[in-house]
Amino acid sequence: MLRDRKSTRHEVGLLLLTRCATMTTKAVLLIGGPSKGTRFRPLSLDVPKPLFCVGGRPIIWHSLVALSHVQGLTEVLLIGFYDEAVINPFIKDASRDFPNLSIRYLREYQSLGTAGGLYHYRDVILKGNPSQIFVVHSDIVCGWPLEEMQKFHSGHRGVGTMMAVKVPKEEANKFGCVVIDPQTSQARHYVEKPEEFLSDTVNAGLYLFDSNLLFTSIRDAMDTKLKRSSDDPEATNDEQLRLEQDVLSPLAHTGKLYAYQTTSPWVQIKSAASAIPANALILASYKTTNPSLLRRRSPTILAKSRADYSKKKGPEIVEPCFIHEDAQIDDTAKIGPNVSIGSGVKVGFGSRIKESIILDNTVIDKNACVLYSIVGEECKIGPWARVEGAPLAGGQQQSIAILGKDVSVLKEVHIRSCIVLPSKVLSKSAKNEVLL
Repeated sequence: MLRDRKSTRHEVGLLLLTRCATMTTKAVLLIGGPSKGTRFRPLSLDVPKPLFCVGGRPIIWHSLVALSHVQGLTEVLLIGFYDEAVINPFIKDASRDFPNLSIRYLREYQSLGTAGGLYHYRDVILKGNPSQIFVVHSDIVCGWPLEEMQKFHSGHRGVGTMMAVKVPKEEANKFGCVVIDPQTSQARHYVEKPEEFLSDTVNAGLYLFDSNLLFTSIRDAMDTKLKRSSDDPEATNDEQLRLEQDVLSPLAHTGKLYAYQTTSPWVQIKSAASAIPANALILASYKTTNPSLLRRRSPTILAKSRADYSKKKGPEIVEPCFIHEDAQIDDTAKIGPNVSIGSGVKVGFGSRIKESIILDNTVIDKNACVLYSIVGEECKIGPWARVEGAPLAGGQQQSIAILGKDVSVLKEVHIRSCIVLPSKVLSKSAKNEVLL
């Protein structure tokens, strides 16, 4: 009998291993729509926030890199309310970059909310009977501990797992705050942007759900919302169903939501200013996650800086940096650290760029300086001009300079910590202003 029990346990173990090996997983990227991302203006006036380039590539491209390494994951669905003509060119390019992934865009007929969009396309998501579904907000950049989340998720019987990170106490109420049972890792209480301090552990916007249980929970949330509306005739007719407020918050009270806590670096790109630390995080990760990207995209500049620096030839590159292969950098310029330079950019004699994002076809003239800034497409920074923000210091919010598309900063003009709307000509210096 003892031998039979051992044999049975061995067979069960083999069955579980086989089941894990054959487990299929899908991923959904929630990309929002034109009504979202208003805090990202003026950068989102010309390009949707999910397609804004950080680290030389669109924000959502970095999510696809991480998802492409998940074993058994072969399909990624983008759900949002942007026009197909805006998103489809990215889908075409991404399909070439990630041949192992089937990437599709599902456009909502109206803005349905993060849970509403999931439920509307539930038949498409569940096609092929995936066992698990990663749900990812498109505006996050992190260390992507997806494999660790899968292992954690398989150890409990809840509906889903959210990734949770710690943030400074004074910043916590800007996010969804979660109270976690230290013994079981269950999310016991969840509030989106609480008015009073609840916890310095926040929702990181990355989830892993059991497929069928997810849509059962969303259906329950829909029923609850409809009942509340019928019971209260004065309730506002809100047709959107939100994943965090309407689904996860009540789910936390049932003990069926778990939190995977990680110390992995994490940035949520809500405002334009947050693109600067996100850019630094992505560039730092390239050494381990994507070392071929810099070699492929900027062989001339980077090879020149590495090979000839000891001979004092070529621009001085303080890595990490991303420099597009067709950018033109003067030999006397100094670039970096944490700089991304787009296609067609020209950097002139003696120029200095640090902790900044320079978008396509911008011209930075001789002896100009760009620090802690985002410079939009087709801008012109005149000779001896200066565009700068301020670094994070003493717990204060980072103050960066942002130039919209086609902004000209004339000779010797100093623009500090300003937000400049597109198509402006700046002939006078300015500080801490919104220049309309």
